[in-house]
Amino acid sequence: MPHRSWFPDRLEGARVVLRRHTPANLRAFQRWYTDPEVARLTRYQDGPMRPEEIERFFAARVIGPESLALAVHVKSDERLVGTTAFSQLDGDNGSGLFHITIGEKDCWGQGYGTEATRLMLDHAFGALGLHRVSLTVFAFNERAIRSYRKVGFTVEGHARAAIFREGQYWDEIAMSILEPEWRAIRERRGPIELPAAEPATEPTIAAPGRRPARCRRAVDTSIRATGT
Repeated sequence: MPHRSWFPDRLEGARVVLRRHTPANLRAFQRWYTDPEVARLTRYQDGPMRPEEIERFFAARVIGPESLALAVHVKSDERLVGTTAFSQLDGDNGSGLFHITIGEKDCWGQGYGTEATRLMLDHAFGALGLHRVSLTVFAFNERAIRSYRKVGFTVEGHARAAIFREGQYWDEIAMSILEPEWRAIRERRGPIELPAAEPATEPTIAAPGRRPARCRRAVDTSIRATGT
């Protein structure tokens, strides 16, 4: 089971703040995931989630004890605009799967998803000591792909014709970023302050050539979420 100290209460950037979800956020999830435009970007199934599906997902994977999800808030007014998460954390191999959805459509293209992604990567490679973070995204989600490239993700492959939308098949694109790549990007960005993790019984950062000790294998804690 993931340890809650893996995620702090707050990750703060210049324009967004990431915080742990509260039960009150269910209302926003119900609005986001019943929206056909959001569902198009985030689901393999053709169509929005049913209300009961959203409630089960929220209880188990957003605020549940094994959740590694954080709410995306606009810093200036604390508005809740999205959600982001890691799943499939694998401490043996130092890897994790990244997810993000900006559910408020008037916030699309404003850079909130890009900054939230940077904050999550800083936490993944800094506090969690991961070596690799990956994601998948539908080929028609060009806005998300641009955002992922901007923060340093690299395309590493295509699952050809994996998703059927609007009468045609589209590829599912696999992307990833490695810790040395993130570190080089971070150095160009200048120094940042990483949030301190709570004390743990095992070291957080692995020695060179060694896998990290903190992140043990965890269950999948997020549905597919690739809208930014």
